[in-house]
This record gives sequence, structure tokens and C-alpha cells, in this order.
Amino acid sequence: MDIFARILNFTLMIAIPIILGVYLANHFKAEWRLFGIGMLTFIVSQVFHLPFNRWVLSPMLANLGLNNLKETLPLIAFALLMGLSAGLFEEITRYLAFRFWIKEARSWKEALMFGAGHGGFEAIILGVLAMIAFIQIISLRGTDISTLVSPDKVALARSQITSYWAAPWYAALLGAVERIFAIAFHLSAAVLLLQSFRRHNILWLGAAIGWHTLFDAIAVFSSQRFSIYTTEAIIAVCGLISIGIIFSLRDPESDQNIQSKEPLKLVQIESPGINRKPSPESIEDSRYDG
Repeated sequence: MDIFARILNFTLMIAIPIILGVYLANHFKAEWRLFGIGMLTFIVSQVFHLPFNRWVLSPMLANLGLNNLKETLPLIAFALLMGLSAGLFEEITRYLAFRFWIKEARSWKEALMFGAGHGGFEAIILGVLAMIAFIQIISLRGTDISTLVSPDKVALARSQITSYWAAPWYAALLGAVERIFAIAFHLSAAVLLLQSFRRHNILWLGAAIGWHTLFDAIAVFSSQRFSIYTTEAIIAVCGLISIGIIFSLRDPESDQNIQSKEPLKLVQIESPGINRKPSPESIEDSRYDG
């Protein structure tokens, strides 16, 4: 059961975004191009986000003494700054994509497809990493670790392997469950950003950055203070709030009937008296009209 649960976990992490994309494409006729652009915006945001965190934010937090995660106030500041970093890079990148790349995407359903690509690609990457870790752990079963790593790392490697298999099977599925709510968050952030263009108000970009900051900060703080199950429950609540944001900002156009895949057939209606040859009687009668 343990092995099956771990396989199911990374399989779902990879499959859920694809299933969501298929649903949005079939039900709302959203273009897969938007899904792909959403994936690219995630990559571009991380190209700048990760180096910034490593070379700028982390040293700054250390200099300010905010990397002591055992104390509450430094942890809160650490979580908020890490969340703000993610919010700025990811939401500004998404905003720029809306502004310059997908200028025609201004409907709720298109924002959903765009957000699904962004959050979905993150889930796929994490799923692939989980799959690689699983393959590595499986390949090490029955192997003498001391022959593979240096002597000073043997104890650490054995501890990591033990911890991996010590988690119950249902805990192994939490990664997939977390991705569901994380993707819901990304959908809500995309819908919030859309309002910047539909309502012509840049403050909606600030709302998306703020929501991203809060979501990530709560996740970081919870992971340091609570058990894994409590943390996932809190993330689930944030995910449900995200779903509420998504549907509260649904535009009327998306409530209309989705266009049928079958093209409309034009029916030629023939009107009396049009394209007909006039008769001598009708010509004679027309002299007295009016």
C-alpha cells in the first residue's frame, strides 16, 4: 500500500493539471495556447524569483536576524517577506503576460486556463521531483549506503530513507491534495489580475500580489509551527477561499451557454416578391400604388 500511495501521489500531481486543462478546453472552449503561456510565465517568474531569493532576500533576512524561525515575530516577518517575494515576481509576470502577450484574453474562462497553466506547471514539476525521489529510494532498497556516499553523510542518508518510509500511506497523498488547493489559488490570482483590465484599475494587481503574499506566508508559517496535517488543513481553507474568489468574480459572459462544437447552419429564407420576375399584371397594378 505504501508504494502504491506514493506512486499515486506523484501521478496525481502530474495528471491533475492536465485533467483540469482538458475540462476547461472542452467545457469552456478555452484555448490550450493560454495553458502553455501560463506554463511559460511560471518558468520566467522563477528565472528571476529563485536567484533573487538566494542572492538578495536570504542574505538580507540573515543580516536582519529574521532567519531565526524558532521565534514567532522573526518567523512572521520571514514568512511575509518570502510570500511577498513570490507574489511580486509571479503576479507581475502574469500581469505583463496579460498586458502584452495575451491582449485578447479578457474573459473569466480564459483567465482560468491561463492560471491553470501557471499553477499546473508548478504541480507537474513537483510531481516529477517526487517521482525521481521515489525511484531513487526504491533503487536504494537492500543497498549498502556506505558504498554510495561519503562516510560523513551515511547517517544523514539513512535517516532520510527511514523518514521517507516511516510516513503512513495517507500522508504520502498530501502532496497531491495540496496541489489541488494550490492550483485553486493560482486560478483565483489569475482572475484577480484579469480585473485590472476588465475594470481598468491597477489596484487589482496589488490585490493579486497581496493575496499571493498572504497565501504563501500562511503556508510557510504553518509548516514551521504546526503538524503536517494541520498545515494542510489550513492550506485547504485558503484553497476554499480561492474558489470563492473565482466564482465571485465570474463574468456574465461565462454564464451563457457554451458554444456548440457543431457549426451553425445558415438557412436561406426566401422572401416573397424578391428575385422574382414581375408579371404584366403586377406592373400594371403598381401604377396606382401610393
